[in-house]
Amino acid sequence: MIFTIRFLPAGHILGAAIVELNHAGTTAVFSGDLGRPDSPTMCDPTPVKHADYLLVESTYGNRKHDPRDPEDALAEVIARTAARGGTVLIPSFAVGRAQTLMHHLYRLKTAHRLPDIPIFLDSPMAVDASDVYCRETESHKLSAAECRKACAVARYVQDVEESKKLDHDTMPKVIISASGMATGGRVLHHLKRYAPEPKNTILFAGFQAGGTRGAAITGGAESVKIHGAYIPIRAEVDNLHMLSAHADADEIMAWLGHFRQPPRMTFITHGEPEAADALRHRIEEELEWPCEVPEYRETVQLR
Repeated sequence: MIFTIRFLPAGHILGAAIVELNHAGTTAVFSGDLGRPDSPTMCDPTPVKHADYLLVESTYGNRKHDPRDPEDALAEVIARTAARGGTVLIPSFAVGRAQTLMHHLYRLKTAHRLPDIPIFLDSPMAVDASDVYCRETESHKLSAAECRKACAVARYVQDVEESKKLDHDTMPKVIISASGMATGGRVLHHLKRYAPEPKNTILFAGFQAGGTRGAAITGGAESVKIHGAYIPIRAEVDNLHMLSAHADADEIMAWLGHFRQPPRMTFITHGEPEAADALRHRIEEELEWPCEVPEYRETVQLR
């Protein structure tokens, strides 16, 4: 039994791939995490023209991204927080989101649109990923020089003791720290320090899955449990959805528009139930393709 597999850039983060699997003339395509067209850092998702069977993600299958310029939104939040003497804490995914954030912050700094406050990158994985981004420039839109300049906008926090010192520093600052949904990592220690004070801002930068601390905080929770204790959330809370590396509903539909003919079946995956079902409805109504949202552990025989 011989299978042929081809990996195509998905435009989501470095290394993200659309997988094209072929066996005996039948082709199955897995979209993986689809990136956004016209990303400032990542290449566009590769158009696909044919699949007998398609599995497509639906993270934002029922939503459109905020059309605001992310740099305008970042500048407003940081300026507002710094003016009241607060710190902006950004829970960030270490790979992709942290580098995009630093790119935007570098552009804002260069344009003199940010207050003169320090920016810290406090995530060992994000530091390592930033080095990879600066080496693997053929996989994204930034040149090596642009990448180095963007990454240099932040001071890299090298060890635990240096991370702890950030929480004793009362001066306004920006801290980018993992994890992006506040499920673990150094950001939890910073949340314990900064979330209880109204002068600070907790600024999320993308999708928050149900059941995570990030979803609870952006959903208006008055407190969240961290390390066995409930921490009050009195800081300003915001989420810049437009920074998401996932295509929104319209962008997914545009990617599907490259197919020359409908797949025999499209399976909608990787999304909350409401998002997956909304995307199913759009595909059926607008493209007139057969599609379904599979059940957990459902098995389908492809012919």
